[in-house]
Amino acid sequence: MLLWIAAAVAAFFVKGLCGFANTLVFTSVLSFGIDNLNISPIELLLGYPANFILTLQNKKRLKPLIVIPLTILVIAGIILGTFLLKNVEGQYLKIFFGVVVVLIGVQTYLKEKFLRSSKRESEPSKAILVIVGFLSGILCGLFGVGALLAAYAGQISKSTDEFKANISAVFIVENTFRIVAYLLFGIITLETIKIVLLLLPIAVLALFAGIKCSHIISERTSKRIVIIALIISGLSLIIKNI
Repeated sequence: MLLWIAAAVAAFFVKGLCGFANTLVFTSVLSFGIDNLNISPIELLLGYPANFILTLQNKKRLKPLIVIPLTILVIAGIILGTFLLKNVEGQYLKIFFGVVVVLIGVQTYLKEKFLRSSKRESEPSKAILVIVGFLSGILCGLFGVGALLAAYAGQISKSTDEFKANISAVFIVENTFRIVAYLLFGIITLETIKIVLLLLPIAVLALFAGIKCSHIISERTSKRIVIIALIISGLSLIIKNI
């Protein structure tokens, strides 16, 4: 149980700090000795209220023009993901998406560095954002991995709080679809719920600790943390599936 507690603390502190990557951290800590079939539903149920908390805390930063298209893309991704899982090897898809996430993380870092040196504002290419948004929906629908979704939201969000509000709102929809699917397929069991109830107070405390720290550190540092989390997420997808 100590390993579960450590995973919950680490994952949801990171969630509070940068708004995503809790799935990556939680799975990484537990994957050495626990079946992913047992990890995923517990992380999903722990993350569900966390997304509501982040959305409500930053509700003034919600942008319907960001949330609505992303939500549509995630739903489309779930549908298309089902087709791809039947016809394409999931391992290769994860490697491909991992490469995309790393490239976007590097591109975001270089853009931030360029803007600081040039002191100019720039708008991301709408065509690229549509492509990335569509791919992010597929990845999220396929594997419940929000890294590419975070990359997309990060490109079009003006601040860390806006980023957290919008991505968490989209995650609520994605989580709802997955919870329904997990219940229908019997993946969520009574034992799952017992573990979630034990870990939930710990996860919430870790989440608020992360949120508190995110308000102490500078906006520039927050953005760097998001970029680093993106790159690590992408590398993790690649390494685990090579």
